[in-house]
Amino acid sequence: MTRAEGTRAPGRPAAASREDVLAAAIEVFLAGKRVDVNAIAAHLGLGRTSIYRWFGSREGLLGAAIANQLERMIAHAERNSTVTGGERLNDILDRTIYWLVEDDSLRTYFDNESTAALRLITRSDGPVHQAAVAIVDQLIARAEEQGYRPPIERATLAYALVRLWEAFLYNDAVAGFRGDVERLRLVQAALLRT
Repeated sequence: MTRAEGTRAPGRPAAASREDVLAAAIEVFLAGKRVDVNAIAAHLGLGRTSIYRWFGSREGLLGAAIANQLERMIAHAERNSTVTGGERLNDILDRTIYWLVEDDSLRTYFDNESTAALRLITRSDGPVHQAAVAIVDQLIARAEEQGYRPPIERATLAYALVRLWEAFLYNDAVAGFRGDVERLRLVQAALLRT
């Protein structure tokens, strides 16, 4: 007898959900501690294999946690912006940049795992980079609805803006977390033509 597609094999049900694991990883990350899959699994009464099935690896879980936090930062900046169009886009991105630079948990992560952190956050096929590009693309689309006309195709602009962030905020992190916010803001504004 074969199982129907999408059904679970008989056995003990999972003690926690994928969302519970992600929330636990975010909590650990924000506390400035190392995200440890074994510790999260034990804390939630869950098998490590479930976490690996859901996220692929420790890096997958960590990437999902960082991408989730970036999404929350941008959503918060978007709710608090009072301007429209291209000015709104620039305002939201500026606020997010400042928060990223001031984020103690991100700074701690880079201090403790600099090379791995840089690779995880900037890898083209990684969850953080892909989420950042998708979020910025959506921001540009909303700005277009308010009259903004991007100087280049939206997907390319979103990709360029995220790579710009990575270059200014993270690439020098291995030598000590350095966020050159003022120069980044100038280049970003020139790229957006706002």
